[in-house]
This record gives sequence, C-alpha cells and structure tokens, in this order.
Amino acid sequence: MAQQIASATVKKKMRPPIESGCPDGVQYMHPLMVKNFSKWKYHDRPRPGVLHHVAYSGDEIWTVRVGTQRQLGPYEINLLCDIVDKYAEGHVRFTIRSNLEVMVSSWEKVGPLIQAFNDAGYPVGGTGNSVTMISHTQGWLHCDIPGTDASGVVKSLMDELYEEFIKEEMPNRVHITTSCCQINCGGQGDIAINVQHTKPPKINHDLVANVCERPSVVARCPVAAIRPAIVNGKPSLEVDEKKCICCGACYPPCPPMQINDPEHSKLAIWVGGKNSNARSKPMFQKLVAAGLPNNPPRWPEVAAVVKNILYTYKKDARHFERVGDWVERIGWPRFFELTGLPFTKFHIDNWRGARNSLNASAHIRF
Repeated sequence: MAQQIASATVKKKMRPPIESGCPDGVQYMHPLMVKNFSKWKYHDRPRPGVLHHVAYSGDEIWTVRVGTQRQLGPYEINLLCDIVDKYAEGHVRFTIRSNLEVMVSSWEKVGPLIQAFNDAGYPVGGTGNSVTMISHTQGWLHCDIPGTDASGVVKSLMDELYEEFIKEEMPNRVHITTSCCQINCGGQGDIAINVQHTKPPKINHDLVANVCERPSVVARCPVAAIRPAIVNGKPSLEVDEKKCICCGACYPPCPPMQINDPEHSKLAIWVGGKNSNARSKPMFQKLVAAGLPNNPPRWPEVAAVVKNILYTYKKDARHFERVGDWVERIGWPRFFELTGLPFTKFHIDNWRGARNSLNASAHIRF
C-alpha cells in the first residue's frame, strides 16, 4: 500500500503541448534573410517581379514573385516545388495575395528561374506600379455562405489583366479585391468586386426551429428587421422587408434563411479603398456600379467595368496617385464623367452620422 502511494505521488512527465497556431517562420527563411534580419541597407527592383535587397554586411538576395491561380492542387504544388528545387535554393513563401516568392542569393539564377516559371505557365510580376494579384475570399471551395465563385472571378479578371501584372506601367500599385458575400472579407481595395443581394431571404419555416438559434439570428441583423414568429404551429422567424437591407448577415447562423439566388444575387463594383497611410490617410471604398450580372464562368460584364475604371485611372492619374487619391483630386462627378458609368440615387451618401463619409485615419489630427 505504501508503495502504491509513493508511486502515485511521483510526478508524471508532462505531455508536450500540441502546436496548433502559426509555426515559427524563421526556420523556413533563407539563411541570408536570417543572418541579416532587420539589417538591410536598401532594396530596389531590377525588373518587374524581382526584388533585390542589400544588407549592411554586403550580402545580397533576390526575390522572384510568381503569380498563381490561388486554388492549388497537388500537381501544381509539386510542379512549383520542382522548379524551385532545380533552379533556386529551396526557399519559398506565399504572400497574402497567394503569390509565390522564391529567394536566391545570386543574380545569375534569376533569369533561368523566371524562364522556367514562364515555360510552366506562371507569370512573374506584381511588384511596384502594377496590378497586383487579386485577393479574394474562400468562395464555393471553403466558405459556407458564398453568393458567387470568388476564385472564378479572379481567374477571369487576371486573364484580362495579365499584361498589367507583368509590367509596371500603372500610376501606382493597384489592389483589386473580390468578396463572395456582403460581409466583404476581401477588405478594402482600389477596385473591389462584391456580391450584392437584391431580395430579402426566403425562409424555410420547416427547418428554422431545428437548425437555427433564433435569438442569435435576431441579434445578428444590423437593422433589426428579423423577429421571432410562429408559422404553421412551429417556432420560426419573419423578416420586415421594408427594413431589410439584403446584407445576408442572417444566413450564416441560419441557413434556412436562404438569400443566395441565381437571378437576384448580383455583383457590385466599389472604388477608392486602401489600408495604407503612405502619402494619404486610409480610405473606405465607395459604390460606383451595381446590379451587374453574376454571370459565370467568365463574368464579361464585370470585367468590362473593371477594365474601364482601371484604364481611365491609368490615363488620367498622376504619378504615385492611388485610385482613391485620384478620385479625391478630380471629384466624383468628374470620375463618373470620365468613366461613363451611370450615376443613380443609390450613389448618394446621405447618412449624416457618417462624419465625412466614414473616412478613418491612422493620423492623429487636432
């Protein structure tokens, strides 16, 4: 008995924790990046798609940025890794816009590496004053509430804007975003393509009581347009269609409130957003085109509007002006005049509590 008590009091070896967060990135970095971390003297761009960093120690490293189709399968990943193993030094990273960046320590390796990627069908670009790779939300592949195939919209647009990705001929960098619902996980962009619902949700009353937590759904509505109800003797929900703004916020917690519709779910174009506070404060994007057909697989109507805005900006903007800065300088009436887009009552910002159209700034002003 004493022996059992003694063995029980022996401290057991603790189980090592399971690392479920982001891994330590240092272990994957190029050795020259680890050696010269935070000790860089300057950087430049010897050509579109290539970054060149020089350290105070004299070490140099070149980064080749490659555009991908974002949704990569095993074949594409193996192909890219084979190219990196053969022509580079085995160190890569993905950017937030799903570009692939490959680091090498010799300028002589850059040319063959670019040629290998081009031969495999992958463009090199997206640096400097170019149209960067379009960021988009998960779409039908992962998200549970998409109104369109966000990755398909991106593929269609980048096919149209290929030359603007591999060249640096824009007034400034152009960030384009795509969101497959009105929650807008794609974030602010110089040009943004977002789903636009035009009808209130259709409720399947037979499923609401078994699937939805009704108080959560009621609280989710930003305009208090949803309230509990009894339909056909079952607990359900009802929508005040006069108050509903068709945002789709009720659909994630309650799938029986179906708002996605092949006819009434459209696409809208927003312009002028940016997160950077370089040269000017951050800006919110604003609506410029609405009700565009959600027309897969190539979305020609959306591509036509985006290219119209982009090339008007390219022709008229000053050097280093972002899209939002350009619009602020010329004014919105001139923007609609130059692009030829129709101006409707839906473009009028009449929310008096918005305080200068919801502009937010990282700068402190007194």
